[in-house]
Amino acid sequence: MKLELKNIKKVFGKKTALNNINFTAKSGHAFGLLGRNGAGKTTTIRILMNVFKASGGEILLDGKPLDYKAVSFGYLPEERGLYPKEKILDQLIYLATLKGMSKKDAITSVNYWLDFLNMSEHKNKPLDTLSKGNQQKIQLISSIAHDPDIVVFDEPFSGLDPVNARLLESVVKEQIKQNKIVIFSSHQMNYIEEFCDDILIMKNGEIMISGNIKQIKQSYERNKLKIESKDVQKIKAEYENECQLIDDTDLIYKMVSADQKQKIMQKLIKEYDIDSIGILEPTLNDIFVEYAGDEKEIDEITNIKEKR
Repeated sequence: MKLELKNIKKVFGKKTALNNINFTAKSGHAFGLLGRNGAGKTTTIRILMNVFKASGGEILLDGKPLDYKAVSFGYLPEERGLYPKEKILDQLIYLATLKGMSKKDAITSVNYWLDFLNMSEHKNKPLDTLSKGNQQKIQLISSIAHDPDIVVFDEPFSGLDPVNARLLESVVKEQIKQNKIVIFSSHQMNYIEEFCDDILIMKNGEIMISGNIKQIKQSYERNKLKIESKDVQKIKAEYENECQLIDDTDLIYKMVSADQKQKIMQKLIKEYDIDSIGILEPTLNDIFVEYAGDEKEIDEITNIKEKR
């Protein structure tokens, strides 16, 4: 399946919340929808899920207008929305049947996911007796138990400890493996890099940058080497003007031109005990700050990095 949002606009009164939002998400892949709070991510998701209509543009699935009667969605919101006083098993089965499953299939699916996420022992408890992390796991089950075609995860790792986060990672990977369309929104860039091939960064309802993560990184000037070595102090002493120490074992070497890469790398490896050396690419966090941050904030972050 190929999901396309084309020229999506949304106007609330005199305020333009979204202005020509375009992206494509494909089955078997995760797409990262990024931006700061208020950037327009939630509005985009609500339009995609037909919570309300766009003011302009179209949503296509395999080249045709998306038929909401034929396609099922799973949505894990950032804010929890289940019934705190109701028994966990009962409400999960109820929600799965509301989304089109037979009761028999819903019972089977819900019990499978409760077991997968180590929550079976809690299934007859009210939701509000669980920890925040375990409530998040129950919320996750509610979004996937009905076997949706398109899954939207909005800050899915919120409130999870490392062990539970690892469990959730396996769930996300399973959804991708099952050839579903997965749309992933998070401020935790390490998860975006782990799951997503393509991203879109929004700001004030507009696209700031979009495309393949690797290609975006490679579009930056590739004239810096990151070197890990016990000899960083010696390297710094010899190439003082070109080098910037990061810590006791890492430094950055700035080349005049990226064309010098092979020559400089070979020279450094020959002269020093190098553990690792390679092109320094921007992190996704760096890219996010550049495109989603305000100019003043970006300047402050840059100054801090330069002082270091």
